[in-house]
Amino acid sequence: MTAVLRRMATYASFTLLLAGAALAQTSSLEGDVRGEDGEPLKGALIKIERTDIKGNYKVKTDKKGHYFHAGLPLGTYNIVLEVDGKDVDKVNKVRSRLGDPVINNFDLQRMKDQRAKQQAVQQRAAQTGEIPKEVSREMSPEQKKAMEAQIKAQQAAMAKNKELNDAFNQGMENLKSKQFEASVAGFEKAVSLDPSQYVIYANMAEAYMGLAGVKTGAEQTAASDKGLAAYAKAIEMKPEDASTHNNYALALAKAKKFPEAQAELAKAADIDKPNAGKYFYNLGAVLVNTGQTEAAGEAFKKAIDADPKYADAQYQFGVYLVSKATTTADGKIIPPPGTIEAFQKYLELRPDGQFAEGAKGMIATLGSTVTTEYKNPNAPAQKKTTKKK
Repeated sequence: MTAVLRRMATYASFTLLLAGAALAQTSSLEGDVRGEDGEPLKGALIKIERTDIKGNYKVKTDKKGHYFHAGLPLGTYNIVLEVDGKDVDKVNKVRSRLGDPVINNFDLQRMKDQRAKQQAVQQRAAQTGEIPKEVSREMSPEQKKAMEAQIKAQQAAMAKNKELNDAFNQGMENLKSKQFEASVAGFEKAVSLDPSQYVIYANMAEAYMGLAGVKTGAEQTAASDKGLAAYAKAIEMKPEDASTHNNYALALAKAKKFPEAQAELAKAADIDKPNAGKYFYNLGAVLVNTGQTEAAGEAFKKAIDADPKYADAQYQFGVYLVSKATTTADGKIIPPPGTIEAFQKYLELRPDGQFAEGAKGMIATLGSTVTTEYKNPNAPAQKKTTKKK
């Protein structure tokens, strides 16, 4: 019996020793993290990913930029530095050990300097077509091969950018001189080189609409359709650009797509509230052209509400109010309240504007007098005379 108990005790001790040995097979990792400014980086996330078997651990840096993680099973790890939700640096195949922690530091300032240096080398190499000798001597064959591939790719990108810029500039220059077919050709080439830039589509749309204006029949329709499609593509790529919505609306109005034009102008006014007066005025013009007098008057009123100094909106609102004037039995015209004031406001804001004579005529017709004095800004100054004594 005693012998049996001794054997059991031996087995128990052996088991305990094995358990103790298993508990001792742990390791730790630590290090310091410095930001791009060279200062300790607090709160950075260190992700410790075991590669030999599944295992993931995390720890954050303290106020001194230090991290420490103990109790890790012996193994091989990838250590990843995450800042603001993005992985910014990584060290692979770090083998942990018993005893002292394995130290791995991260220095983002050094990384930033290295990237800047590498970019400068690549730019210089792309211009000369050769890796600088002082750099080449320090590179392995693999690094040199990778650098040569980067130089080749950068040279191709530079050539493509030049071709793209030349095509875009061709489109812009011809658009300014109203050479619409040549302008369209330039923008089409630019789009084929880089279809990701909305500004190309926006200007190409304008070129196509200009081309539609000098064509007739099927050619006019085809150019107009391509212009509208280019505007739609530009808006798809940059929906927050109010000016593109405005220009698209005017193009839609030319194509007699009036409901769509109204919708685009409303979007422009909502996006760019400081300039909403301009978009409401354009909306009013579209509505006038479609015979929607009441809606046009409302749009001109909105333009004035958005910008009381919008002179042309004041005039057009006055014209709208005149259409609602009544005539008495003795033939006197009675305009709605605010009619004369709208014309007077226009003359106050633009006494020499394109509608000045019309505004004066309206005021006179409505039985009032013109209160704004017009002075020719180009008239020579009167000479002062002195009396002889």
